[in-house]
Amino acid sequence: MLERVRREAGAGARGRHRMYVGMAPGVGKTYAALDELRRRRDRGTDAVVGLVETYGRPLTIAAIGDLEVVPRRQVEYKGVRLEEMDTDAVIRRRPDVVLVDEIAHTNAPGSKHAKRWQDVEELLDHGITVISTMNVQHLEGLADIVEHITGVKVTERVPDDLLDRADEVQLVDMTPHALRQRIRHGNVYPPERASQALENYFREGNLTALRELVLRRLSSTVEEDLEAYMRGEGIDEPWPASEAVIVVLDPSERSQDLVRRAWRSADALRAPLLGVWVETPSWSAASPEDRAALEANIRLAEDVGAEVVRTKSNDPAAAILQLVRDRNAESVFVRRPRPGRLAGLSGRRSLADELVQRADSTGIHVCPDPED
Repeated sequence: MLERVRREAGAGARGRHRMYVGMAPGVGKTYAALDELRRRRDRGTDAVVGLVETYGRPLTIAAIGDLEVVPRRQVEYKGVRLEEMDTDAVIRRRPDVVLVDEIAHTNAPGSKHAKRWQDVEELLDHGITVISTMNVQHLEGLADIVEHITGVKVTERVPDDLLDRADEVQLVDMTPHALRQRIRHGNVYPPERASQALENYFREGNLTALRELVLRRLSSTVEEDLEAYMRGEGIDEPWPASEAVIVVLDPSERSQDLVRRAWRSADALRAPLLGVWVETPSWSAASPEDRAALEANIRLAEDVGAEVVRTKSNDPAAAILQLVRDRNAESVFVRRPRPGRLAGLSGRRSLADELVQRADSTGIHVCPDPED
């Protein structure tokens, strides 16, 4: 109950935290956050800019416009004058909402807090709602993956639970091609830096991997929020929010590899896994060895948490596609049997071929044996 009260705007002592998250610099997080702040200001909310890093980008500077900006604090460090957000000044000003950009930033030595995200925590503790921005590469739990993808070691990081505890998380998405076009046009970096950026960190392969990383990370956050809401509302029956993954079971030893691949896919998506076995009339002639192998594969599917569905049909592909519709399945994993093996039992082309031919928008993952 206390958690629900804390999340009700204006009901608790702590402010609400809305985070704008992107896959990389330049996707438009700061612009989107400024747009949100302006909308709130125009609706009558007392809203100010605590700190925005413009990097000299004309569109970002224009987006600040006539928004009130709290003056920055000047810090002397090794003969250099640095500017940081004046957290104490924001607290004295006590707005309803404040925008704090780039919260993974490391503050200048001698600052009240070592990291900007710690300034955000203090503002929230004083009952001020914060709109913040960050990129996925700054999450502590993903730092090693990002370094492996890009070859760049990320030193400025934020704890993962900062994202998990946020009241609202907004993904600011953009295709890798579109972001690279923005960089080419000089909207992210000066022309002299654009070419180098495109050849290094902002290679299309890097951006594609980072985009998948942020989509997966935020999908798990959304799923957890849904589960928390359902618990809070006393909803016992699960909602079909996650599209299921289906794996087609058969007696082959290779079916076990297929089950594991399907489980990894379902686990990454936080989606339910369904194992399906369709018995055809020809199965009555199956050997005891095939029957034992099938039961072993079904047990493996159950061991990894799959719900196993057994059904009978003269048309296995039709039965599986009906299950796809009934269970809101996103994808089907099916093994392509070797010629003359299980495909011969049905007297027609393989089940994998049938599914590919007859599926509409469902993804059919056809997995051949490794040696094939």
